Amino acid sequence: LEALITRDCFNQAAAISLGHYTHEKSPIGCAAALATIETIREAGLLAKAQEDGRFMACELAALAERHPLIGQVRGIGLLWALDLVVDHQSRTRNSRAAERLLYRCLELGLSFKVAQGNVIQLSPPLNIARADLVRAITILDRALGEITFLSTQEHHHD
Repeated sequence: LEALITRDCFNQAAAISLGHYTHEKSPIGCAAALATIETIREAGLLAKAQEDGRFMACELAALAERHPLIGQVRGIGLLWALDLVVDHQSRTRNSRAAERLLYRCLELGLSFKVAQGNVIQLSPPLNIARADLVRAITILDRALGEITFLSTQEHHHD
C-alpha cells in the first residue's frame, strides 16, 4: 500500500491513461496491510525501532570516528546510510571501497545494499535482536578496518 500527497500543478498527465495494476485496490492487499499494522502495534515495533535507532546512531557515529572512509552517517529508526568517501575534504565518492566492503562483509555474514556506488544502506528487520545489531556493527567495524588497511598498503606500493 502506498499514498502520495502532492499539488495539482504536478498532475501533468491527467488525460493520459497509464494503465492499471492487477493487484490495485485488492482486498487481499488491504488485509495484509492491516495485519502488518496490527503486528507492528502488538509487538511494539515502533517503540523498538526508535530505541534501536538511538543505539544505531551512537554506534555508527563511533564507527565514523574510527574509520576515515565514512564521510557521513544518516538515518532514523532502523534505516541507515553510510557514505564512503576518498577523503573528507573533497567528499569524493569511494565506490571501490564500497564494493570491497560489501564483499568482505558478505564473507563475514553481513548483507546490505550499496546505492549510488558508495552509499552503504543498512535496513535490518524491525524485529531484529539487539545482539544481532551488535554483531552487524562488529562485522562492519572489522571489515572497514581491513579495507582501510588494504587501501593504505596499495597506496604505499604505487
